[in-house]
Amino acid sequence: MMKATAQRQPTAGLEPGIAISSGLLILLGVIMSYSATAALALDSHFPPLFFDHVTGLIAGVALGAIGYWAPSVVIRRLALPLWGVMILMLVVTLIVGTTVNGAQRWLDIPGLGFRFQPGELAKCVTLIAVADWLSRRQDRREITTQRTLQAAGLAILPAGLLLLQPDLGNAVVLVALTALLLFIAGTPWPRFVVPGIGGVVLVGAYILANPYAMRRVMGFLDPFRDSLGAGWQLVQSYVAFGQGGVLGQGLGNSRQKLEYLPEAHTDFVLALVAEELGLVGVLFVIGAFAGLWISGTRVARRARDKFDMLCGFAMVALLSIPAFLNASVVMGLVPTKGLTLPFLSYGRTSLVVSCFALGILLGVARRHPASPVPKIREATWPAAG
Repeated sequence: MMKATAQRQPTAGLEPGIAISSGLLILLGVIMSYSATAALALDSHFPPLFFDHVTGLIAGVALGAIGYWAPSVVIRRLALPLWGVMILMLVVTLIVGTTVNGAQRWLDIPGLGFRFQPGELAKCVTLIAVADWLSRRQDRREITTQRTLQAAGLAILPAGLLLLQPDLGNAVVLVALTALLLFIAGTPWPRFVVPGIGGVVLVGAYILANPYAMRRVMGFLDPFRDSLGAGWQLVQSYVAFGQGGVLGQGLGNSRQKLEYLPEAHTDFVLALVAEELGLVGVLFVIGAFAGLWISGTRVARRARDKFDMLCGFAMVALLSIPAFLNASVVMGLVPTKGLTLPFLSYGRTSLVVSCFALGILLGVARRHPASPVPKIREATWPAAG
């Protein structure tokens, strides 16, 4: 009869799919960061904005290593205290934060000349806190209404503070990702109907009440009607995609980054990728994020601990869903939301948080490695006769 050979216990290591896809994105982010910022600093061989990206990457790798090696029990114990700290930071930002382009989203650290965005940290910490809260009763398959409301409250408070900055994009993403976690945790879908309708109504009312949000919507609906105003950024993004064609103009050869496309190194870096690397580069970026999503969800699904499962889903969603939304914005499929492209967009806070989320996701993979497939030895058949 056929026999299976004994296998060793699986050894923990980096999940190949996650490591390769994220590594390629980080490498491309460094390249595109230099390409986008070098033109803005012609008097420097090492552009200051590129230096910020590199230092942010170094800090992110260090924080990601902590997330990778930290035991899940430590992460769980720190989740709610860190959530409280993030709420305090968001409040302080509304009081003494730095205003850039009409939004008060940044805090300056005195004496260090360092600025960070608490809203980016709040998304990650809130999702971890929600994962911890939802996994405290692992014996229940369905989440009770009370626990659903409590978990939703963990997201609604920081989302409300984000709206006051104002930062509609990150507030909507935070609520949506929390709803995704609630659904994965076992919340029955009918509970989402009324809150979902209410959320759509509130977002609509917010847009109508805030001129800046209305301008973004109108610029999205018909960018060429006001191509020198509200539609300028989207029209210039279209130009970048058109100039890039299939293979692109070549690294460093973008014209749109020369003050034509505003903030090309931040929210619209994918348009720069399209112009310099063409359709091939855009498909490479989207494919890498798709690979990260597929590998990350596989890791989360095989986790034997409910917290690790929810935390894994939260981190891969935090990295992937904003990326697809950012791509949709740059291509004119949804209104501009001010969301960065993880690993590629300039922004130290976003890069550090992305690396930390990646480290936690890899940590889940380390604690729950894939089960090996037993090797089947060739059958030994008795001799005839």
